[in-house]
Amino acid sequence: MKHFYFYLLFLMDLPGPIHDFLLVFLGSGLILGGLGVVLLTNPIYSAFSLGLVFVCISLFYIPSNSHFVAAAQLLIYVGAINVLIIFAVMFMNGSEYYKDFNLWTVGDGVTSVVCTSIFASLITTILDTSWYGIIWTTRSNNNRARFDK
Repeated sequence: MKHFYFYLLFLMDLPGPIHDFLLVFLGSGLILGGLGVVLLTNPIYSAFSLGLVFVCISLFYIPSNSHFVAAAQLLIYVGAINVLIIFAVMFMNGSEYYKDFNLWTVGDGVTSVVCTSIFASLITTILDTSWYGIIWTTRSNNNRARFDK
């Protein structure tokens, strides 16, 4: 347990490139886990991918010094909800999933076209937005003193 706290303290004071690599690594794990939840046909593998998503989300809280939220996320989502989902899937009859299994249906095609068009519109909006014009402001102490009167 002592090493875990040392790891948490070490993680907060990372240099910029290592911190960026960590965020890219966690983000890619989050995206790959989400794709695994949606694309894997075996429900057990899909549930394990959901566990990877929950772990990556909880690890995103650690660099922002939210250790309690990270621990609660791990305990509640990974330790309880994901384990419950895995047990529920394991208790179900596995042969029901593969009866009359069609690889591609009309609904799948419509869904993929709608999702692809939404994704393309989001990417277009993100690329067309001038992000450099956004001014990030913080409230200074002078404004605070003026509002306290």
